[in-house]
Amino acid sequence: MSASHEKGAELFLKGLDTRLGGRDILRDIGLHVARSGSGKSTLLRVLAGLQQPSRGELRVGATPIIMFQEPRLLPWRSVVQNISLGLDRPNPQDAMNVLEQVGLADRAHDYPTVLSGGQRQRVSLARALMHHPRLMLLDEPFGALDALTRISAQKLVEALWTKHAFTAVLVTHDVDEAVLLGDHVLVINEGRIVFRQRVDLPRPRVRNSPEVGALAAKVLEAIFDEGLGRDSTPNGAVAGERESEPQPRATGLWPAATRISTLGDTP
Repeated sequence: MSASHEKGAELFLKGLDTRLGGRDILRDIGLHVARSGSGKSTLLRVLAGLQQPSRGELRVGATPIIMFQEPRLLPWRSVVQNISLGLDRPNPQDAMNVLEQVGLADRAHDYPTVLSGGQRQRVSLARALMHHPRLMLLDEPFGALDALTRISAQKLVEALWTKHAFTAVLVTHDVDEAVLLGDHVLVINEGRIVFRQRVDLPRPRVRNSPEVGALAAKVLEAIFDEGLGRDSTPNGAVAGERESEPQPRATGLWPAATRISTLGDTP
């Protein structure tokens, strides 16, 4: 990617611990994503400043914008009103430009109740883009979508990342998604990084290509070698989470200077 990606934000974590209710949720997490160039939801909350670490060092070079699995739209506001929330003086033309980018310019005055799940998620993405993010935190944003809509959403996010050059951190249970979107894949289990894999494949990456399949298989093999895949589906997406047996998550990091980056964390 080009030098314009220097607009992305730096992230630095060192020896980061987080405790909740007497239990270690994150332990000794280290991560550095530079402009030239994570992880459960707890890690995203720490990065977003919604939760304080118990120990360690954290530097975030920009105000993060979070995109959740649920769109969290206000049903009594139109699409264009929803994406303008939180802005002091929203520019109507900016709003329409962003909706055009996500393919919803013709739904600007519709209400969330008449939109499909994929369209509502695109509204959520447009709302994030209205803040001109340098750092985007995505907490399983495609988890509730059907397979075809999910593929479309993945391609859209990658295209918007290419255009806007923000740094992105993605949490996902889907190994294929991790390899397709990430420059690095990291698996976190019980608060620790247990595996990491750099993804050097050129973009755009082809789903079901031998190269993507080989890397996804390598990640899955590492997960099973760690004894983490007992409740995983064959395609690598964790089938369910149990409180007594926390499941691993691949966390995606997309540093703005190379390509969409890591699923996990890079020290």
